[in-house]
Amino acid sequence: MRILLGVSGGIAAYKAVLLLRLLREQGHAVRVLPTAAALRFVGAPTFEALSGEPVTAEVFEDVAHVPHVALGQGADLVVVAPATADLLARAASGRADDLLTSALLTARCPVVMAPAMHTEMWEHPATRANVATLRERGVVVIDPASGRLTGADTGPGRLPEPEEIARVALAAASAPSGGAGATRGDLAGRRVVVSAGGTREPIDPVRFIGNRSSGRQGVALALAARARGAEVTLVAANLDEAVVAGARAAGVAVEGVETTAQLRDAVRGAAGTADAVVMAAAVADFRPAVVPGAKIKKVPGAGPAPIELVENPDVLAELARERLRAGQVVVGFAAETGDADTSVLEHGRAKARRKGADLLAVNAVGDGRGFAVETNEVVLLDGTGDEVGQASGTKREVADAIWDAVAKQMSGI
Repeated sequence: MRILLGVSGGIAAYKAVLLLRLLREQGHAVRVLPTAAALRFVGAPTFEALSGEPVTAEVFEDVAHVPHVALGQGADLVVVAPATADLLARAASGRADDLLTSALLTARCPVVMAPAMHTEMWEHPATRANVATLRERGVVVIDPASGRLTGADTGPGRLPEPEEIARVALAAASAPSGGAGATRGDLAGRRVVVSAGGTREPIDPVRFIGNRSSGRQGVALALAARARGAEVTLVAANLDEAVVAGARAAGVAVEGVETTAQLRDAVRGAAGTADAVVMAAAVADFRPAVVPGAKIKKVPGAGPAPIELVENPDVLAELARERLRAGQVVVGFAAETGDADTSVLEHGRAKARRKGADLLAVNAVGDGRGFAVETNEVVLLDGTGDEVGQASGTKREVADAIWDAVAKQMSGI
């Protein structure tokens, strides 16, 4: 992959060296585009030695090859780390006063920016407005980390670690059609809610009723929507902390939950202003009627005490029925297994008619399919159970196919 690594003039520029080495070790060709201020923190010889390519901030060098246009046109991915408040402002306003900002205007590939600055600068309304503008255009702006800044200061504004920046950037570049989803911004201005993971219903303070969902498909949906310009809220049911941190770094708002009741409250709380709600979480259908305050003890020879179960609310059916916002698109998932009498798709058709969602993604699970793997295969049904599409491949590819279908339905909102 041909990557442009933009570096602007902040103390965190030294971490760009680590990011450069990481990207090169993964086999990518990287051309560093520093600002003049960045070269006061890290010299051109360092970037040239590690990249194997020339380094300049000027548009008047090597003019015959028109680098201020050609570099952006030929890139597969642009990463800016660190992105200072000044660089964010210049990029948002469309300035082209150095090689980096010129390349940003000509790039038609995914663009990922990792801001780093003092907390007061990050929280200033001008910076917030510039970030919002860039995100609306489809740029992936990673939220900065919180921690030690220059001197004794601490707070949000710290550059994320190079490994996290690389992970988010390469994920953005993996969108279908060479990353078009990450840059076309077809969900810009939209607000979406995605649920992911598996709910857990406590039996006692130690044990719970759960399921095998890893949440990977839901997280892929959240990241794909964010890359396409949407404002995304991810309701995360028992997801791994590293996955949650990665979603937050990509600009996704995350609310963690454990039980179905908590997920229901969180989704409904966010859905009132959402253009689309995608229920990708595996939600427990039942919960224990009574949860004791102490661990249930095993009594030798007595056998297990029966556990009375009660039905949980049907969150997807509620959302489809109530439509908490006019014109809202509601999408559900049906993880199914076939049986002796009924196929996976037949089960899905019955569920589509019962739930009433605009789209239902039906996928077969079990035997290494669906749960805890990197790939997925779904059939999209409408509210009557008719097939309206299919998607297969990586979970990110499936996510983009689902958002393609959702975007068509939202076009009238």
